[in-house]
Amino acid sequence: KAMLQVKNLNKSFGSKQVLFDINFKADNGKILGLIGKNGSGKTTLFHSILKFVKYQGEITIDNRSFSSRDYNSVGYLPEERSLMPKLTVLDQVSFLAILKGMKKDTVKHDLQDWMQKLEVKGKTTDKIKSLSKGNQQKIQLIATLIHQPNLIILDEPFSGLDPVNVEIIKDVILQEKRRGATIIFSDHDMSNVEELCDDVVMINNGHLVLNGAVNEVRNNFGLTRLFIRTDLGLDEVKKLPGVEKAILQNNGIYKLWLMSANYGRDIFKTLSHGEYLQTFDQEPPTLDEIFKLKAGENNE
Repeated sequence: KAMLQVKNLNKSFGSKQVLFDINFKADNGKILGLIGKNGSGKTTLFHSILKFVKYQGEITIDNRSFSSRDYNSVGYLPEERSLMPKLTVLDQVSFLAILKGMKKDTVKHDLQDWMQKLEVKGKTTDKIKSLSKGNQQKIQLIATLIHQPNLIILDEPFSGLDPVNVEIIKDVILQEKRRGATIIFSDHDMSNVEELCDDVVMINNGHLVLNGAVNEVRNNFGLTRLFIRTDLGLDEVKKLPGVEKAILQNNGIYKLWLMSANYGRDIFKTLSHGEYLQTFDQEPPTLDEIFKLKAGENNE
């Protein structure tokens, strides 16, 4: 069943409309990626779902209106991280978790596990301000998840983290998915969305421009990207049938843009002559390319 349903959501601040007729749903045990340029309305959409702002339209959780009692089953990581620097890790997490209905002893017990799971450098008795920025971010994530929310909303969860920590956070998000939570996160890095998300919603200038399963969205654009290794030079590669544009990437693989996916077979025959080809990979455009395509289109 659909956990979160957003219907005909419109939002204005004064005379400026920032969201226009947004419709999508997020399912239990699925991860939804929300993408869009800065200022496209992503955070306003999160604030509408959480009822931090008034809006027109209908937002339901499990087919009923979101109310204050639902806050205990929601975990929200705001883009503006907001911890109290003078509190210890335990006091900070307890303060937030007790608001969500947890008991202090449970928090104390669970916090140890979470600190290990997220590889936090520091002790529960350390003051927040003594931790590095990355570890503070992990503490904020723990506070978002420790009460095992059914709906998890993460606004730019990976921003500012190094690749090792990004992997740790990804693992945790996938664990929460396996637990059956509904997860929505926004990100600028499309490769994270491609890797983690079942579904993707893209907002541009407050309008919904993409909505669907990640693979379907990509495949709708056709298999028009081709990656090959060949002894041919770039000029010869550009002359292959149906090639619009070609570049040689740093990894020694050519990337070709095809006028249509059908040219893949002809190029394969031309290159292989029945011989072994180390790399021949025909793909749809990446989400990143689709995003740039869509965000570049004027939707005014």
